[in-house]
Amino acid sequence: MELDSRPTPLLHARLPEVASTLPFHRLGAAPTPVRPLHGLTDAAAPVWLKDESGYGDGGWGGNKVRKLEWLLPEAVRTGRRTLLTVGGIGTNWGLAAALYGRDLGLHTVLALIDQPVDEHVRAQLARLQASGAEIHRTHTKLRTVLAAPVLYAKHWRPGAAPYYLPAGGSSPLGALGYAEAGLEIAAQVRAGILPEPSHVVTAIGSGGTAAGLILGLRLAGLRTRVFGVVVNDTLRLDAPALLGLAGRTAALLRERGAVFDAPAITADDLEITRDWLGPGYGHPIPAAAEAAAAAEDREGLALEPVYTAKALAALLARNAESGFGAGPVLFLNTNGPR
Repeated sequence: MELDSRPTPLLHARLPEVASTLPFHRLGAAPTPVRPLHGLTDAAAPVWLKDESGYGDGGWGGNKVRKLEWLLPEAVRTGRRTLLTVGGIGTNWGLAAALYGRDLGLHTVLALIDQPVDEHVRAQLARLQASGAEIHRTHTKLRTVLAAPVLYAKHWRPGAAPYYLPAGGSSPLGALGYAEAGLEIAAQVRAGILPEPSHVVTAIGSGGTAAGLILGLRLAGLRTRVFGVVVNDTLRLDAPALLGLAGRTAALLRERGAVFDAPAITADDLEITRDWLGPGYGHPIPAAAEAAAAAEDREGLALEPVYTAKALAALLARNAESGFGAGPVLFLNTNGPR
């Protein structure tokens, strides 16, 4: 199957030697818009928005789509027919993989663990069931780990083993999606439509978005730090793990032929908070509900309770304490409902 790789991604433009070894398939319109959030700026640092919600030309959008732009072409290139991945029963990631994989002729198998059920999760589970994916309710992380080899063997075919996608697409290959976005932010800064942020604030659900941003921002020469809000207690999401993923993503570029001076990536590039996780993944917290209501009322911005509302709650609280200095702060809205 021939994949459309136009327009050229910024990573290919910057590192043309990987254009043939790291295939890319455009799934959305770039760049995504940026704008100030005046209605949410009543503290020390101005708040800006990079709105990823519209990214994706298929049945779901947001940050997961950028990861699939690198992962799906690799699956096609290596002759795979089936995607195997995991998530919660309300997974945005699993839905995006199923929908965009289907468009490329790939069947998706999902192993789903339980999470608190609310209106958002019920609606997402209905979308998953309508996506054509093969769904297995494995309920717990342990049962998912035990089921994965069975599902892999069930869908193995000679010359076409299932292509395993880690939770959230957070592998070195998937993280290229947000290395690309980091370069995009830098291009918007250079174009004068966005002041250079002191921080980019994003939820951390599996780590690939934050890790890719760190690498992309440093490749672009920006000084912007990533402020990550951990929303998942089922994975290791500390600074060493995320910085390690950023380093492995840089190493992947080199392995595929890129010639560049690797940017120094240190603990100073990333700050992580777990203060907004609440009881665990998918559990609502009052501060997040308040932040989502403020975003909707003042800026017409639709957030969801699992990731983006918690990230905005953390941003607003930190900014109220002047924790971002003079800023400006860039909020990454990764929610992408359709």
